[in-house]
Amino acid sequence: MAVSIKLTSTIVVALGLVSFIFGVVAENKKPPAGTPVPGKGVVICQYPSAPTVALGFLATVFTVIQTAVGFLSLFYPYKGRAIPKGAFLESTRWVIFVNIALATAGLGFAFLLWPTVTEHYHLSRNVHHDLETQCPTAKTGLLGGGAFLALDSSLFWLICLMLTGNVREDFFEEVDQDYRGDGQVIPFDDYAGAPGNVTTGVMA
Repeated sequence: MAVSIKLTSTIVVALGLVSFIFGVVAENKKPPAGTPVPGKGVVICQYPSAPTVALGFLATVFTVIQTAVGFLSLFYPYKGRAIPKGAFLESTRWVIFVNIALATAGLGFAFLLWPTVTEHYHLSRNVHHDLETQCPTAKTGLLGGGAFLALDSSLFWLICLMLTGNVREDFFEEVDQDYRGDGQVIPFDDYAGAPGNVTTGVMA
């Protein structure tokens, strides 16, 4: 199957949806607190078995993969036709939505990773010398918020890919309208083969 904008859009949204599901389930399965068990000069916190840490890490990983796929797919030479990266930067809407997608993905990553690491810390270091400890867990709501941000990010990448398709169409229309010295229209295939012009590789 040939790689197309439609295919990469589907992959990015699917990855965002998977990250969202893992994050929401991790939030719902997180215990509100542990049970303190007094010992000799210490308190041992017992926590119920929950997949929060594993699901939190999975949600984080899928968010990273989604972001990488979304960003790289913007510059992929679909149908073997690449365009200069500068052509994308000329589109204000493209630049704005790419930055929003990156910012949303970054926030989602932070909101998923921080409570996951915190929860793992509480579970692995459950012996406390503070006899008043309440056996806390990670802050409630962060995993759920990160899940929604990951899903939002995938939707912004979808918009970015739609704008990428528009930029590519506009660029190739301009290429096909260029003229030779004798006034003859240059077909794209001839133009692409000329030195210094568009090639099938990604231009810096």
